[in-house]
Amino acid sequence: MSILVDNDTKLVVSGITGREGTFHAMNNRRYGTDVVAGVTPGKGGQDVEGVPVFNTFHDAVARTGANTAMIFVPPRFAADSILEAEDAGISLIVAITEGIPAHDELRVYNHLAGNPNVRLVGPNCPGILSPGKANVGIIPAAFFSEGNVGVVSRSGTLTYQIGNELAQRGFGNSSIVGIGGDPVPGSSFIDIIALFEADPETELIVMAGEIGGSAEEEAADYIGSHVSKPVVAYIAGFTAPPGKTMGHAGAIVSGTAGTAKAKAEALEAKGVRVGRTPTEVAEIAAEIAGSLKPA
Repeated sequence: MSILVDNDTKLVVSGITGREGTFHAMNNRRYGTDVVAGVTPGKGGQDVEGVPVFNTFHDAVARTGANTAMIFVPPRFAADSILEAEDAGISLIVAITEGIPAHDELRVYNHLAGNPNVRLVGPNCPGILSPGKANVGIIPAAFFSEGNVGVVSRSGTLTYQIGNELAQRGFGNSSIVGIGGDPVPGSSFIDIIALFEADPETELIVMAGEIGGSAEEEAADYIGSHVSKPVVAYIAGFTAPPGKTMGHAGAIVSGTAGTAKAKAEALEAKGVRVGRTPTEVAEIAAEIAGSLKPA
């Protein structure tokens, strides 16, 4: 099994006619993802390398049965695109767009909170990969193979690095989910970890966090109470100076709150092993994953 995307994913890409939208939609299709439609207002009736383009999500869903949306439109249009996808009945929305204004993210978050039938991943995220099944986003899928390690990360590049180091040790992934590093993410560590906990294929969970906010501490409490599977973590930013934004908009430390040290201590208190470098995380994960392999 896998979580969120699989062989039943029918993907519609908002912004498919743009350079980046076209490139990544076609890359996802080459991987094996069923890319059924694109949406670009005013360009309905066209196609992109055989993928039909519609003016609205409603048209795309009605004509193709799309159930997953990937958002590749500019920041000022992204919130409305997400909300249109939700209104059209899309159940999973993956927002790749970065730089969406925080008040737009909050508007989307509050609206979607009233609909239990939709899940937003992102924005400002690399997407979701279920190796051997589907790739929705910009994750370099060639690095990864099918396996029993679930990965959830706030950072795209850390996702790739840790996943690749695991791959070099012979371990594959059930699914890899980038949740993004913006202040108002659509899905949290807890949301994705809960899915991995319920997924019979996932035997080990790796989470890659970073300084800023309280998402990792909240995840630590959840893991302590609700997760039976082993969890390994990495927190980026042990050397980050207080008060400075580092990388993502949500990665800022105030006083002692949100520091890598505080996050690591919270996780370790709940039995999560925390590596101090991506390589150490991969070594710990490989050690645990190796012990889970059948004799």
